[in-house]
Amino acid sequence: MNFNNHNINLPKTKFSMKANLIIKEQEILKKWTNENIYQIFEHSKKNTKHFFLHDGPPYANGNIHLGHAVNKILKDIIVKSKRLSNFYAPYIPCWDCHGLPIEHQIEKKLKIQIKNFTILEFHKICRKYVFEQIKQQKKDFVRLGILADWKNANLTMNYENEANTLLILKKIIEKKKLYRGFKPIYWCFDCQSSLAEAEIEYFSKKCQSIFFTMDLINSEKIFKKKIKNFSNFFIKKKKISLIIYTTTLWTIPICQAIALHPKIEYILFETSSSLFICAKKLLPILLKKKKIIHFIKISILFGKEFDLLKVLHPITKQKIPIILSQYVTEDLGTGAVQMAPDHGIEDFFSCKHYNIHPKNIIDSLGKYNFKKYDLLNQTHIFKSSKIILKILQQKNCIFLLKNIFHSYPHCWRHKTPVIFRATPQWFIKIDQTLLQKKILKKIDFINWIPKWGNQKMKILVKNRPDWCISRQRKWGVPLPLFIHKKTKKLHPDTILIIKNFCKIVKKKGSQIWWNLDPQILLNKNFDEYEKVSDIIDVWFESGSNHQLKIYEYNVLNKKNYIADLCIEGSDQHRGWYMSSLIISMCTRKSIPYKTVITHGFVVDQKKQKMSKSLENIISPQKIIQIWGADILRLWVAYTDYSNEISISDKILKQTSEYYRRIRNTVRFLLANLYDFVPSLHSIPIKKILILDHWILNITKKFQKKIIKNYSKFDFHTVVKNILNFCSIQLSSRYFEIVKDRLYMFKKNSLERRSSQTVLYYILHCFVRWISPILSFTADEIWNYIPEKLEHSIFVTTWYNLKKKYFSKTIFDSKIWKILFLLRDEIYKKIEQKREKKIIRSNLEVKIILYVSDSILEILKRIHSKELPLFFSVSQIVLKKYHIAPKNLKNSNHFKKCKILIKKSIGRKCIRCWHYIENFKKNFINTNICSRCFLNIYGTGEKRTFF
Repeated sequence: MNFNNHNINLPKTKFSMKANLIIKEQEILKKWTNENIYQIFEHSKKNTKHFFLHDGPPYANGNIHLGHAVNKILKDIIVKSKRLSNFYAPYIPCWDCHGLPIEHQIEKKLKIQIKNFTILEFHKICRKYVFEQIKQQKKDFVRLGILADWKNANLTMNYENEANTLLILKKIIEKKKLYRGFKPIYWCFDCQSSLAEAEIEYFSKKCQSIFFTMDLINSEKIFKKKIKNFSNFFIKKKKISLIIYTTTLWTIPICQAIALHPKIEYILFETSSSLFICAKKLLPILLKKKKIIHFIKISILFGKEFDLLKVLHPITKQKIPIILSQYVTEDLGTGAVQMAPDHGIEDFFSCKHYNIHPKNIIDSLGKYNFKKYDLLNQTHIFKSSKIILKILQQKNCIFLLKNIFHSYPHCWRHKTPVIFRATPQWFIKIDQTLLQKKILKKIDFINWIPKWGNQKMKILVKNRPDWCISRQRKWGVPLPLFIHKKTKKLHPDTILIIKNFCKIVKKKGSQIWWNLDPQILLNKNFDEYEKVSDIIDVWFESGSNHQLKIYEYNVLNKKNYIADLCIEGSDQHRGWYMSSLIISMCTRKSIPYKTVITHGFVVDQKKQKMSKSLENIISPQKIIQIWGADILRLWVAYTDYSNEISISDKILKQTSEYYRRIRNTVRFLLANLYDFVPSLHSIPIKKILILDHWILNITKKFQKKIIKNYSKFDFHTVVKNILNFCSIQLSSRYFEIVKDRLYMFKKNSLERRSSQTVLYYILHCFVRWISPILSFTADEIWNYIPEKLEHSIFVTTWYNLKKKYFSKTIFDSKIWKILFLLRDEIYKKIEQKREKKIIRSNLEVKIILYVSDSILEILKRIHSKELPLFFSVSQIVLKKYHIAPKNLKNSNHFKKCKILIKKSIGRKCIRCWHYIENFKKNFINTNICSRCFLNIYGTGEKRTFF
């Protein structure tokens, strides 16, 4: 008789051990498309409670990278988990379509120059390019398993959205928050445009720091009262020089004043050859750098005493004033700072108080526009150091020169240094306003994950200047403003002009602005006004996005102005999070989001940010081709996204091991349900075995924890719980114990169907737990579940494990803990014997337990025939602790417990492989044990516990 084929309920399933994700995922994607899975969800959940995640728009520019993948996968996990909690949670993907990144790529990839095209021709090229980029990015996002409303994607270049962006601008103008200012802003020579704070990155840059001198012209005015015999002293020494410090040599030729702090003490001191002035506190540091040992202190004065004295500029030969400024510090340098109001915020405000204004000497390309100084005229500022140093050297004005490394602002797109440059720009009033104070208060009403986001946002809001929203580019939403040709003031009917222009934009798009006849909007006096040619900062567009009625399928006409959640990278505190918050508070006096999650950047195994120069970039497409999208999704979920997110081949291999563990767990569940029909074979809860009650209780506890962690967006802990459930609770415990019952019992026995009933419940729970993360695998599993009700896993909710499933048993949680601690320790001791090759399998083992009365009482409550099955051995002998051999080591977990492992001397049953002492022969087959005989030919053995 062949017991393997006819008498043993061997597991079987078409759910393969090998995942083969690369092929299967493609097939599943086709099915999702054909079956319109997203639309099915849309209609099934529409009347339930709602959850709106606002998608921060990525640029429609280039292939997606791992940062995109992390962001989109996290969002997909969130909305899928919310749908399981019975939320209507639409996912409307968004794209930023305007601005310099698009222009830059078009110039680079298509090798065209904007100047060779009319603006409308260039707009057509841009629009076509953007659609191509969106098409490719969408394809890549879909391949990641992102279920979204791709047909209704929100693009900032949609005419309706452009019009709404302009209506937001109109509201801001109505509140008198917009003004035209002439002050320094970040300027990129490559972008040929102003930049926002959010578009700046800081990198270490080598530069020359210089201590140089300017001679006081009328020093007798201040020193006459301070120095005895001043006349003789002055004639002898001839000149007194002020020592000035700077790290930007290129600003020296355009310096218009020297600033001192009114309350800092300055010292006049003499060296072997000259007289100098420096901040008293900083003098020792300066002399040490210059290696000057001997000097003479002559006089000490406060900065305020120098006010409006003049010094001679060594390059321009102009007499420039000494002014007072609170911005000057004693942290480094000399306490004397050169002022170039064109190229520094502090310089600008300090000089403005003295009626000193920018001169606009450096053009948009970074070249000096000097007519008087041929040496510097049309020289780029970053190539001017040698010329400037040569002039200063000839004038004997260099006190000290050093090379230093310091943090310098760079354009985040070109990675090139930027400068502050004073140009006419359009600003939104924020700094030191009531709006700023209200924003700071509202930040506390937002749930920040991680918590440090709250403080970071407050610091950024406190320190931010007014928002420059104008850009000197072509591809974007225009600033539809008219200014008077002479007074430069806004047209008095600006609000009405924008309102009327928006009607045109909704039909023809905002690009019509550049060819629009002003007379259409202005009627009379149109010849007195000129059109503004700037475009709106793209951060303003995306920041207005929350008010653009993104969600076409509303719930009870909800306007969606306040998102339940936003999740983006950590750079968005000063980017999209900031712009959204400012615009919402300015126009609606409310926050634009309830919860904000920040995730870290992707780094390699050395914690270095991925870049082309380091050649450490791993594309998501490459990972998917090798491992499959579900491995990438599992890596994203398992990583603690609140910090930097590390990836490497080693990490991906480890992730694939985790995936294999999950897949093997599911395979065991499905393989042992091959003949289970829930409607026919399910066992009432009152009749299921005690071990089955235990695992249902454990499943219930894990489900509660997993749902809670999904709701807290703690996916790392979700995956840890899932892996723990697979490895410890199921594989090492329940599966190991229940195998005998599943394989050896009669097919329709209560004991086997009891276990199958529980496996069915666990499978339903488990497939839902993994579905937000392992979406492709969950879909594959769903097709193998017997008698499933819903069409797709993605329209289900969490499986309802009812309370009635968990009636009290004779074992409470403490007893289960004792039993499993004992079991784990026995397993470790058996494993030691296996390593020494004393035994080959657990079923060769006979265990003698010397235990305390309390443990003995627990073990005796279990039927003696079932006890070996719990410990997965052939024989268990129970004895009292006091008769245990003295040389036997005590248990690690229990004070009065000793475990003796022996090799069984019994005979092996060829069916169940248990070793039986006093093996009883039967008349049909002499090689099987009595319980196997009963399970094949008799009524079947009976179990209560295991």
